[in-house]
Amino acid sequence: MVCSLDFSLRRDFFFILLLQVSMWGSDSFSVIGPSEPIVAMLGADTVLPCRVFPAMSLENMELRWFRSQFSEAVYVYQDGMEQTGEQLVDFRGRAELVKDYITEGRVAVRIHSLRVSDDGMYKCFFKKGSDFEEAVLELKVIGLGSNPHIFMVGPEDGGIRLKCTGKGWFPQPEVQWKDAKEERIPSLSEDQTQDDDGLFQTEASLIVRDSSKTEVSCSMKNPFFGQEQVETIFIPGFGHPVSEPFFPRTSPWKAAFAVTFMILGISIGAIVYLALKEKQEKKNVSEVEKEKEKERKAKESLEKELDWRKAELYADWRKELFKAVDVTLDPDTAHHKLKLSESRKQVYLKENDPQNGDASTHQEQEESETISSVLGQDDLTPGRHCWEVEVSMKTEVGSGTRCALGVCAVIAKREGWFAESPEKNFWVVTYKEGEVISQKGSLSLRQWPRRIGVFLDWDAGNVSFYNMIDGSHIHSFTGISFCGELRPYFSLQGDGTSLTICSASDNNENCPDFSAKASVTHLSSCDLSVPEEANSLLCP
Repeated sequence: MVCSLDFSLRRDFFFILLLQVSMWGSDSFSVIGPSEPIVAMLGADTVLPCRVFPAMSLENMELRWFRSQFSEAVYVYQDGMEQTGEQLVDFRGRAELVKDYITEGRVAVRIHSLRVSDDGMYKCFFKKGSDFEEAVLELKVIGLGSNPHIFMVGPEDGGIRLKCTGKGWFPQPEVQWKDAKEERIPSLSEDQTQDDDGLFQTEASLIVRDSSKTEVSCSMKNPFFGQEQVETIFIPGFGHPVSEPFFPRTSPWKAAFAVTFMILGISIGAIVYLALKEKQEKKNVSEVEKEKEKERKAKESLEKELDWRKAELYADWRKELFKAVDVTLDPDTAHHKLKLSESRKQVYLKENDPQNGDASTHQEQEESETISSVLGQDDLTPGRHCWEVEVSMKTEVGSGTRCALGVCAVIAKREGWFAESPEKNFWVVTYKEGEVISQKGSLSLRQWPRRIGVFLDWDAGNVSFYNMIDGSHIHSFTGISFCGELRPYFSLQGDGTSLTICSASDNNENCPDFSAKASVTHLSSCDLSVPEEANSLLCP
């Protein structure tokens, strides 16, 4: 009986092992889209990106982007080419496939000249053999309308009726009235209509009965993105000849005063009519020009913000906005325990270095050791810059390995032991025995990054780090006021630790291949197998 039980256990274990092997050998994958809505301006271009995990080539797959129904195809890629038979008429000539990274499992559909009808939900559908997966994307199209226009309609119900109008908005704007104290005033009525292009024309009315409210503003705001346009009107107070008909007084002489002021106004108007007419025409032209300039600046600000939102989706697209710098190491700033390669692209510890000793050294002794560091050769100028670094080190706990990379001020203290912190003018991420650490502690990452991209935006006060293997974000320092000159910064400790700077021209000799050690399959942008067309999405 014992022998029978033992045989049953072995048989169950054998079947479980076969099941695991069959799962490892399958071609299963998942499709991933942006986690947040894609926001784009009406009339501009935008992209709908999707990728597969794990990374694999999509050249021989069926790729389809569609709306609510599978047959409502926005773009279809099959048998290595575009298929237009099922494509909706609205997207013909306006949709194209961005396939610069198709061999790495990342593609996107670019839609040109966005329309109101493009707003809404999309799905990307990837099929390989009998396996298929899909992801959902949301596109928000924004139309920033004209400034609201307020004018007095006339007396009504013991007060004066004001009307606020605006056009060219999408989606439907929020209308809000406020007085001089920023207190909200409810609208009497609101009317929203759409023109042939799907843009909203808005009209809101208000009756002001309180003569103390001499200043009233009307604002129209995009409910999704928060862009707002405001217009203010000034209403003369009690006793003013213009407001007298709208805010009648209880005095028995009010009719006499009204008639007197009306006659006086007509007389003066007849005298100065020609002069005022010419002046008003000039004023109208000036106001139209100011309004157009204000709208242009608002749209430029919105487009800039949308570009940054797109850049945060993937590191490769973020690189479009940054200038690649060809970083080399400065031997004059290198610690005496460090050795640089002839190309000054690689740094590692010299042999027989005391820092390469017993990995069981007590933690307090490790913290008291001197930090061996080196700076980049050239100062970084104001602007946007990026560079990439390959990391090679032991990740076992107790190995005593450590390295840091990022940016530091030239004036920062780098003698003996020092704190690599923002307070000391260091903005770095640190590798330590298999962990990635920032100033807030250990970071939780889905993949240990062996290739890091450093992105410096001097003017915005931002230093960001990305895993260039899968494009994921690692950490960012924001709101920085840089002091003095900046340079790329590198430090390392422990036997077998080295840092290699990738050339801006993607020279394969300067970036060793770690694909055999990485936890997922990938193509480094320094590998010879990267296609030529990939350069269009890399640093300029």
